[in-house]
Amino acid sequence: MKIQNEYLQANFDSKGAELISLKSSTTGIEYIWQADPKHWARHAPVLFPIVGKLKDDHFSYEGNSYRLGQHGFARDMVFEVEKSGEESIVFLLKSNEETQAIFPFKFELRLQYHLSGQKLFTTYQIINTDAQKPMYFSIGGHPAFNTPMHDDDSRADILIHFNEQESQEAYLLHNGVFDDTKVEGIVNGQLSINKHSFDQDALVFKNLLSTQASIMNGERPFLTFKFDGFPYLGIWSKNQESPFVCIEPWYGLADHQKHNGKLEEKEGIQTLSPFGTFNCTYQIETH
Repeated sequence: MKIQNEYLQANFDSKGAELISLKSSTTGIEYIWQADPKHWARHAPVLFPIVGKLKDDHFSYEGNSYRLGQHGFARDMVFEVEKSGEESIVFLLKSNEETQAIFPFKFELRLQYHLSGQKLFTTYQIINTDAQKPMYFSIGGHPAFNTPMHDDDSRADILIHFNEQESQEAYLLHNGVFDDTKVEGIVNGQLSINKHSFDQDALVFKNLLSTQASIMNGERPFLTFKFDGFPYLGIWSKNQESPFVCIEPWYGLADHQKHNGKLEEKEGIQTLSPFGTFNCTYQIETH
C-alpha cells in the first residue's frame, strides 16, 4: 500500500498499520529503517494500548489481572484499510474477543497517514465505544530513521537538535521499567548520539519545552520530527552498532518498579470517557 506526492513516497503494511518506507521522490533517499533482523526487525510500530513494559508484564483492573506484553498488541494485529487516496490512507483496528481477553475495553483505533509537501503526518485516533465505562490506555509512535544517511558517516556523528535551548536529564529503564535513574541528556537544546548512548535502553524525557527535534548530519538537518502535545519522548537504538535512531512520541510510559499494578493509577495513563474520542498527531519533515 502506497501514498505519494511530488516530493515523497510512503509505503505501509496492514500488519500493525506500519509505515515501512518513506522515500524522497527526487533523490531516492530512504528515511525509514528497513528492519534488518540483524539489528531490529521493525520499522515504525504503533504502541497501543500501552507504551513500554508493565511491571511483571501484568496490570490489574476492577480486581482482575491481565497479562500484556511490551508496547501492547496493536503492532502485531492486521488493520483494515478504511479509506485510501493518492496522498492519504486510514487504517482501522476494532476491539474483539481476542483483545478484550487481555485488555478489557471496547475501542476503535485509527491510524491516518497524510502527505503534504515534504511532510508526512501521522494521526492516531482512539474512540471508546463502550457506553458504560471509561477506558484507560496509552499510545505512542516508534519510527526508526536511518542514521547515518550516507555510507561514509557513522551513527556517532549524529546530533539531535531541539527547537528550545533547554537542558534535561534522561530517565533510564532497568529491565524495561523505571527506577529513578537519570543521566545527562539534552544540553542546551542538543542531544549527542554516540556508541554508548543506548547501552541501558532508551533515553526518556518528560514534558519537554521543545516541540520538534531535528536529526543533524553536520550543520544541516536531514529530517525534522515534530511532536507538539506529546508529554513524553523516547530516543532509542537497539545496540552500539545499529545504524538507526528512533524518535518516539508517547502518551504514556513504562511502569515504575514501585507501581502498584493498577492500570488507572499508572503514570502517564490516558482516560477516555464513554463514547469519547482522543486524537494526536506527529509529523516527519524531510529536507
